[in-house]
Amino acid sequence: MLIALLVPLVLASLAFAFILFRAALSRNAAPSREGLVLGAITNFFDTLGIGSFAPTMAWFKFRKLVPDRLIPPTMLVGHSLPTMVQAVIYLFILGVLVDPVLLVGCMIALLMGGLIGAPMVARTKVWMIQAAVAVALLLAAVLYVMTNLHMMPGGGTSSSLPMNLTVVAIVGNFVFGILLNFGVGHYAPSLVMLSLMGLDPKLCFPIMAGGGALTVAGAGVRHIGLGQIDVRIALGMALGGIPAVLLAAFIVKSMPLEALRWLVIVVVLYAAAVMSRAAIVGRREHIAEGATATVTI
Repeated sequence: MLIALLVPLVLASLAFAFILFRAALSRNAAPSREGLVLGAITNFFDTLGIGSFAPTMAWFKFRKLVPDRLIPPTMLVGHSLPTMVQAVIYLFILGVLVDPVLLVGCMIALLMGGLIGAPMVARTKVWMIQAAVAVALLLAAVLYVMTNLHMMPGGGTSSSLPMNLTVVAIVGNFVFGILLNFGVGHYAPSLVMLSLMGLDPKLCFPIMAGGGALTVAGAGVRHIGLGQIDVRIALGMALGGIPAVLLAAFIVKSMPLEALRWLVIVVVLYAAAVMSRAAIVGRREHIAEGATATVTI
């Protein structure tokens, strides 16, 4: 079973890498130095349990690296290859311990949601994307606070779930896959959901990483095809993130992260406030433009 999951995952990783590098060559886009550093830092701490989406979105907004519309897809593509490396590690170490129906069902559901959600971002108004990113950042801040205050659900000791809860978990992952395209990370919501259902928390990681890897590969390819990313930043993040994941997983393994989480919370809340304001202003401008168009007609 493990081989049946790892082989397609490795092939998907190689195919995605080829597509990303081909897109970079066709656009004559060299990897951004800032993207390299950002990818290395966020994926290093992601492997140790901090999470990568919220810090990346906050940095994008703080530094104005990419337009707001391009933040979620650029981030998704940039974290693609490092997430795939994480998935191989987690599946190899813990994958055989998880109920295969739950594991494969959640992975496929997340992928399907990601594929459906990718074109939605391209068709969504900028202010709506800004609002979605702001909500994602606020949700991440709440979960960081809960983690630091030891309020996260403890989970159980089970390696499988009853069929009714398995179905709920699969449906939940489908929704998480759609939201991934709007910058809502699925690790924390999945961990909360599965832990509350009684699954052993450490066994949530192969489910989350495996599904995340397939989803960023599938949705990432669609975003690259749509051209809705900053290739220089995404390529830099991908190249910087891979060695950082390996360093964190096999050499560092663990660090005291509570103080870092508090710092991330402050930065994320600031970015959420800025993004919320941009969404409110953008919505007002959109309504005003609509009213002007109506009068003109």
